[in-house]
Amino acid sequence: MTLPEGVRRHDFDGETALATRGPPAYGEPTDGEWRRWDPRRSKLGAMLERGVETGLEGGETVLYLGAAAGTTVGHVADFAGPTYAVEFAARPTRDLLSVADDRGNLFPLLKDARKPETYAHVVEPVDVVVQDVATRGQARVALANRRFLRDDGRLLLSVKARSEDVTGDPEAVFDEAVETLSEEYEIRERRRLEPFHDDHLGVVAAPR
Repeated sequence: MTLPEGVRRHDFDGETALATRGPPAYGEPTDGEWRRWDPRRSKLGAMLERGVETGLEGGETVLYLGAAAGTTVGHVADFAGPTYAVEFAARPTRDLLSVADDRGNLFPLLKDARKPETYAHVVEPVDVVVQDVATRGQARVALANRRFLRDDGRLLLSVKARSEDVTGDPEAVFDEAVETLSEEYEIRERRRLEPFHDDHLGVVAAPR
């Protein structure tokens, strides 16, 4: 697996971990200008640790759905180009704004990822959609936001089984989500994110 430019494995107190170069955002360990990227707090970080071929190279224009307080999207903005961060809840958005204060390429949007028409006037065509939205219909959210993705772009999606069906078999939930995604996406890779995140599936897909 190739890490994107701007992401590397760095030594933090004798332990090697993923890192990006940028201002600290959530109390993570740092070493000079390098900040540790904790895969237990980041689905995308877990995908990288699990060896998923994300196709990220660095410098891409990104739409991040489910940005929360900015833990992961802050790392993304460290190595990407313009990064649009969509978050529905007001409380974490306040923290997200603080992360964006130190990153001129990070643009927080207090919007609902299920309603892309509400931010379509702001977001330009993107190379990558990163999605971490804990709601029912996660695959449908990805379909709705396909409109922003360039034809040669890709989707990096984390499916949380318990958000879809708290009692259902996770593998059955994942299969259904992937089947729905296949309406508009070609699935390139799927991999569970244990031991970093229980009952989560990482998916890499490309527009059909």
